Amino acid sequence: MTVIQDSPAPATAAVDEAEILNLYRAHLSKGRATLAELFGSHMEVASEGAWLTTSDGERFLNAGGYGVFIMGARHPVVMEEVERQLRTHPTATRILLEPTVARAAEALVSVLPPGLDRVHFALSGAEAVETGLKLARANGFKRTISMRGGYHGKTLGALSATAKDVYQAPFRPLVPDFQHLPFGDADALETELRAHPGEVCVILEPVQGEGGVILPPKGYLKRVEELVREYEGFLILDEVQSGFGRLGEWWGADIEGVVPDVLLTGKALGGGVMPVSAAVATRKAFRPFDKDPYVHTATFSGQPVLMAAVQGAIRAVKEERLVTRAMDLGARLLPRIAEVAHRNIPELVVDVRGRGLLIGVELVEAGLAGELLIELFNHGVVANHSMNGSSVVRFTPPAVLDDTDVDFLVNSFDLATRDLIRGAAKMPEGGN
Repeated sequence: MTVIQDSPAPATAAVDEAEILNLYRAHLSKGRATLAELFGSHMEVASEGAWLTTSDGERFLNAGGYGVFIMGARHPVVMEEVERQLRTHPTATRILLEPTVARAAEALVSVLPPGLDRVHFALSGAEAVETGLKLARANGFKRTISMRGGYHGKTLGALSATAKDVYQAPFRPLVPDFQHLPFGDADALETELRAHPGEVCVILEPVQGEGGVILPPKGYLKRVEELVREYEGFLILDEVQSGFGRLGEWWGADIEGVVPDVLLTGKALGGGVMPVSAAVATRKAFRPFDKDPYVHTATFSGQPVLMAAVQGAIRAVKEERLVTRAMDLGARLLPRIAEVAHRNIPELVVDVRGRGLLIGVELVEAGLAGELLIELFNHGVVANHSMNGSSVVRFTPPAVLDDTDVDFLVNSFDLATRDLIRGAAKMPEGGN
């Protein structure tokens, strides 16, 4: 195991790994416990910045976390805001007005495309998706088009938009009148919109993260917006993973100047400290919720301690220019990762692609992606698989990496791919 020790690890309480595994099996998930054993049954117990620490004191560079940690873990600005709110008023009654949620909404609107100025806060990305889909229905759009390979969550409405049979099959029948089209094919979308003018909600991601870091053709997002407007539809951009600086812009919508009816955000919105998501809509799209404030509610929507995290996260990204930093780091990391992959595993790699700090390495089969994740872990790096693109290893490092962190990540990838090719060479022909 490669471990970096240039700063002391945070003090942590002792953890009995066997006990925790047994508790997972008894009360959480047997499958999750089995998966953990593939990674040596390590238990993460502390984190700071770009690094996490396990119960045995080893440190790992966190290039995973499914996009949550754009500002790293326990960012001091976010922690300061959250700790202040914890000491005063963490949870509200939801009966009286409360200032923290109002200020968080104002801060969020300040970094969104113009025209998006009505906010509904939630906890998870899937809840934000449900909010967007319900706004579409409340505005009269009863048919929904999402894209193949897209990922929008696993609650019932969100799952209906997530075009992946393995996730959908156990829960059918799902919400009716959902259709899935090829991502990047504007002509196919136009055909469907033309057939159902004034009836269709379109939901898609600017970049398909869980789909395997799939970037659309240049101009596609703008064309989608134009088609939706031409055929009087409703447009939802799911930026739960791609937004909040991940792509080197505040939002994927900014890349082509798109303004949807609803933009969804989450993951990094809570600053890597609190679970927060939001659906942000135009005034026109939000009108049904304005008319009746009780038509779509949740007990923990906009709770003060969560809103403190949102304010801290936005302030941290602005003050430290983390959006620009994400763009610059991505421009450095992507070619270096690509060079290593094509040099070390040319027969095993299909493509290396990405934008900003959302980078995917596609291998020739899913099993190799799993092996590469393990090899990366063995060399001190946590990365992610892609739920809808199982042959893709995904890197979503924070924008707080320094030069030493960048070198460590690339060097670990170099060592991991060397071990991967050695392991593949030892496999019997036709085996996996």
